[in-house]
Amino acid sequence: MIANRFGTPQDAERAFYRAFELADLPAMVDVWAEEEEIVCVHPAGPRHVGLVEVRESWRQIFAQGTQLKFRLVGLKAHSGRMLHLHSLYEYVTIVGDARPPTPVLATNVYLLTDRGWRMFMHHASPLSAPVAPDAESPSVLH
Repeated sequence: MIANRFGTPQDAERAFYRAFELADLPAMVDVWAEEEEIVCVHPAGPRHVGLVEVRESWRQIFAQGTQLKFRLVGLKAHSGRMLHLHSLYEYVTIVGDARPPTPVLATNVYLLTDRGWRMFMHHASPLSAPVAPDAESPSVLH
């Protein structure tokens, strides 16, 4: 792995969703900061804290073999010198499933480390109905 390959929080976010869609555990682990305080909360799931728990949570998700696609909308970003916060809506589709996408509200926090920007926290909450993002919000399709 290239030690400092996520030069921006956006680079880390693209890598996070790419790893998620590909169910690529090594790529997913590479996106995360190497901090014992990292946190991951999957929709309707428990809080996972630390490298071991977070890695295991992704291993279990990817072991299910479900291929997902994400459409990301309504990004609201706040940046600081060392932390960058993204609040966005994920519309999650199971590949090959005709049901409409599942709406999820996600918060992604990125930390500037000596290896570049890395994910420090991912918190995803299921929504009961789709939400129309603000007209001014940029949309990112993955």
